[in-house]
Amino acid sequence: MGSLVLGRGRLQVLSRQLLQDEAQEQQAAGLVASPCSAAVRSLPRFDPYILEMYLDDLREMKRQVYNLFKFRPELLPGPEMSKEERRALVRTQLHALLDSGINPLSFFDRDYKKYFYLAECLSLVDLSLMVKSGVQFSLWGGSVLNLGSEQHRRAYFDDIGTFRLPGCFAMTELKHGSNVAALQTEAVLDVLTDEWVINTPDEGAIKWWIGNAAEDGKAATVFARLKVPAQNGQGGLMDHGVHAFIVPLRDEAGRCLPGVEIHDCGYKVGLNGVDNGAIRFSHVRVPRTNLLDRFASVDKSGTYSSPLTSEGRRFAATLGELTGGRVGLTCGSVGVLKGAITIAIRYSAGRQQFGPPDSAEVSVLDYQSTQLKLLPILATAYCMHFAKDHLVSLYCDMKRTKDALLVEEVHALSAGLKAYVTAYTQDALSVCREACGGHGYAAINRLGQLRSDHDIFQTFEGDNTVLLQQVTGTLLKGYRAKFKGAPISSTVNYLKQYIGGALPHNPLVTHETDVRHLRDPTFLRGALRYRVARLLFTLQLRLRNQRARVGDFYAWNSCLSHILALANAHVESVALNAFQTAVEGCVDPDCRRALKALSDLFALRCIESDMLFRNDEFVAPAKVRHSRNRCWALQ
Repeated sequence: MGSLVLGRGRLQVLSRQLLQDEAQEQQAAGLVASPCSAAVRSLPRFDPYILEMYLDDLREMKRQVYNLFKFRPELLPGPEMSKEERRALVRTQLHALLDSGINPLSFFDRDYKKYFYLAECLSLVDLSLMVKSGVQFSLWGGSVLNLGSEQHRRAYFDDIGTFRLPGCFAMTELKHGSNVAALQTEAVLDVLTDEWVINTPDEGAIKWWIGNAAEDGKAATVFARLKVPAQNGQGGLMDHGVHAFIVPLRDEAGRCLPGVEIHDCGYKVGLNGVDNGAIRFSHVRVPRTNLLDRFASVDKSGTYSSPLTSEGRRFAATLGELTGGRVGLTCGSVGVLKGAITIAIRYSAGRQQFGPPDSAEVSVLDYQSTQLKLLPILATAYCMHFAKDHLVSLYCDMKRTKDALLVEEVHALSAGLKAYVTAYTQDALSVCREACGGHGYAAINRLGQLRSDHDIFQTFEGDNTVLLQQVTGTLLKGYRAKFKGAPISSTVNYLKQYIGGALPHNPLVTHETDVRHLRDPTFLRGALRYRVARLLFTLQLRLRNQRARVGDFYAWNSCLSHILALANAHVESVALNAFQTAVEGCVDPDCRRALKALSDLFALRCIESDMLFRNDEFVAPAKVRHSRNRCWALQ
């Protein structure tokens, strides 16, 4: 977060940006009048070092990582590197990171907070390095640790952690990505040899876009349909659904093993330091013990057993153990957002263009158009920082307690935040590039490369549209559970007061435009929660009506825009709550005022930009105008 802490020199330029109309409003907002003319206003001033200490309790690791690359410039990528050069560089970067004493797999096993923090740090070094590290340690290593047994840990942990055994996470197929339950790759038990036979039945089942596969991968966690001989004596196979298996890919010399065919996916839009490949299996045999058997096992006779009674529960438990990948992507995307807005604000503060007659040129950041572009992004970057910290904290609690409600909560929140943050960051990268004018187009300034590399964050680890639907599914489940008296997770607990209908309108609140009210945390928090509750209430009515006519699938499809809006609204509500909690917890008054200004700006932007508040008469037109004015005043 240190990249967002504004230095004193830039504060002198930025200090004119927080506009307030009257002395009463300045007092209500806790702002100090600027010694400049009446037309020039003042940002809250703060000590950036105090703010950094509050934001970033692991900053020493950040300095260690950044210093490693700062003092070894040969480890940093250049804009004219070929795919082969980029891949070789990323391997060198990863080995340098390990040689410096940083072991990502140990963090992932023992200190999740440090692991996710490392992902955020690496995102601004090289996104290819961050992603390759994630494939090796979170996906390949994490699948072995989380889906396997102690036997698998002993066999693979050290070699995965030191990169002696580069590996892959072979889930996605040519025909199926998001629909994991429909994967076609087969793992059939041969009871005579006590082996699994891994096979790709057709071209649609080729494993595709598999990271580490094209060059480095020596083994993979392969997701395949587990099939055993039917126990009824009538022949045939019993399909127990998708399970995970460890499958060797290459020998020590790097040659593909018999039955394994790997092709390079070639140049991509971005992340060309990651060697993505396609894998086809032709009756590859692996020992029966290569099944990652935490949730299900098969004995020598082919008898299948599991502590979970249904295929659906086993599948959900398996995917639930892989949420760490989404948390890591969220952290990396937040890191990119911080870096991009820092570049754009620094440039806009220093760049001067035009000005009054016979006067010096004005900083680009002094123009309202630039403020409207950049400062909402700055506010959102801070908001997503605290929301990300909240998610990481929940994830750590989930791994420690194994609480079922917490597992569901982390699954939904990681899906929602990953979708929201990556989509927002991708849009923000374009805005930041444009705000830097022609200089933003220079490759050396990184915004173009960040935009290309980050683009795929919206797709892998779950397509954003699919993930948002999972969030809404969880909200609907909580809605129904509350009527049945069942417990619901803490993240959606605020909805209890709204379930059964929406808040009655209060005309005094609807029309209130006083600045104290518009910047009241209770009003802002309540407004975003009201929107979630209203969307949830109306969605369940629409789904119920549609189901009666067209059935579940088409009812859901006909409401998809509503479903996605609800999920995004929920994420913004949870994020604002995390931001406001952080503001309240900041003991330094100057830093707290600065954070509150950004928190208010984020919330007011959400209200001002969503037609629901006007269409639903939650706020009157005059109040919307004043909310927009407050947004301008906070920039």
